[in-house]
Amino acid sequence: MNTDPIADFLTRIRNACFAKHKLLKIPSSKLKKELSKVLLENGYILDYKLEKKDKEIIKIALKYFKNNSVIQRLIRISKPGLRKYTKYKNIPRVLNGLGIAIISTSYGIITDKQARKKRLGGEILCYVY
Repeated sequence: MNTDPIADFLTRIRNACFAKHKLLKIPSSKLKKELSKVLLENGYILDYKLEKKDKEIIKIALKYFKNNSVIQRLIRISKPGLRKYTKYKNIPRVLNGLGIAIISTSYGIITDKQARKKRLGGEILCYVY
């Protein structure tokens, strides 16, 4: 049993990028599907697909540019032992707007830019750049 599925998701992506894998298979959950959707919308991955055999699996196609991964860093911010919440006025800017912060709000999983636009605060899940 995994105590922190978000950290496991991010670590699997980080390790696959480091090993220069093209495809990655991850056990599926609602939260992981939403995180994959946000990464796709912001251009950090090529595509993701749900595959159902015994258990549902997310297949993620990683994105590379000049033999380097588009994802340079994935940092988990809010952890099970110490949750980090923020109001919309205090949402941090990642690399002066070049990266994204993924935030869990009452309207779902969105980026920091969308949260500022909708004036929503929430739990800061991770930084991606």
